Amino acid sequence: MAAPGLDWVVAWLLRTWAMVIKEFIQLRRDRMTFALMMAVPATQLILFGYAINADPRHLPTAVFARDASAPSRALVAALENSGYYSIDHIVHSGAEIDRLILAGDVVFAIEIPADFSRDLMRGEQPQVLVIADASDPAATGPALAALSTLVHSALVHEHTGLKSPLGGNAPAFEFVVHRRFNPSGETSLNIVPGLIGTILMLSMIIFTALAVTREIERGTMENLLAMPIRPVEIMLGKIIPYILVGALQFALILGASRLLFDVPVEGSLLLLVALTTLFIVSNLAIGYTFSTIASNQLQAMQMAVMFYLPNLLLSGFLYPFLGMPAWAQAIGEVLPLTHFMRIVRGIMLKGSGFGDLQGDVAALALFTVVTMAVAVARFRQTLD
Repeated sequence: MAAPGLDWVVAWLLRTWAMVIKEFIQLRRDRMTFALMMAVPATQLILFGYAINADPRHLPTAVFARDASAPSRALVAALENSGYYSIDHIVHSGAEIDRLILAGDVVFAIEIPADFSRDLMRGEQPQVLVIADASDPAATGPALAALSTLVHSALVHEHTGLKSPLGGNAPAFEFVVHRRFNPSGETSLNIVPGLIGTILMLSMIIFTALAVTREIERGTMENLLAMPIRPVEIMLGKIIPYILVGALQFALILGASRLLFDVPVEGSLLLLVALTTLFIVSNLAIGYTFSTIASNQLQAMQMAVMFYLPNLLLSGFLYPFLGMPAWAQAIGEVLPLTHFMRIVRGIMLKGSGFGDLQGDVAALALFTVVTMAVAVARFRQTLD
């Protein structure tokens, strides 16, 4: 005859095992939840393993060569051969450099003086200007550090006739670095504007991802369906209050960034408010779409996290965008946070105008229109 204590243990194990079986059966029935649980670690592995690179190379660079001599061409070739600079633009004025940097088309601009070759021959150590978009110090830091090596090796095959041979103690020329938009390299000037996008995205998606699923789980959706109201009107009625909440969040973050971190707003505040509103609407539409797909609030939350994670890692917020492989950049270009990150940093740090940001504004607007159309279509299917 079994001891009473043993009977209790066996009964406890049987009850626990029954609950385990029950949970596996429920998980098998809820295939979307299981798929999302598997997708999160797979996404993290791929993004961290392949896409993230803290040492960006082949950064877009413009060259303004006032001197067309062989040493000048050798210097440009040495910059490109270093692996950090990709000569994508040949410009002919300082205004072109300003336009390219404000638009974010280049990270660096190299200006070679008109008397570069003559000064080399005279041993006068000419200066080569390097203009860097330092709004993201993590992206430009390694490339600028490589200049100390290039100053000794760039003209190693062009030193004949120079009065200060490269083998001497003094280099034949020097780089003068002009760090624009963040001369001191403060991390907060780069991170804090980006936080505006990440905080708004997370809160807006989660708010609306739970909107329809909460109505279904509470049973109040039937009351909405009984009313003479259209799907677009229901969607707008749920989204508009959160637009106001997002506007309040934006005001709080912007005010704190100024008071606590002394982050400036160099450009138009009105433009920043308008484009932030567009970004808020796009994320609300995404969250609303998730709420029409998910069958419960847990699935809606999982979808929100699945969408937020690539945005966080591939937008350039945590890691330099240009340091990622081409396929990761292609994915990042589809994500709304990537374009808003450029917009908010451009306006706040660079003083960029609408003309400088029109590509990112167009991409964000297109994303908003598409997601709102999908949200309305999905809601119609939910009604059916």
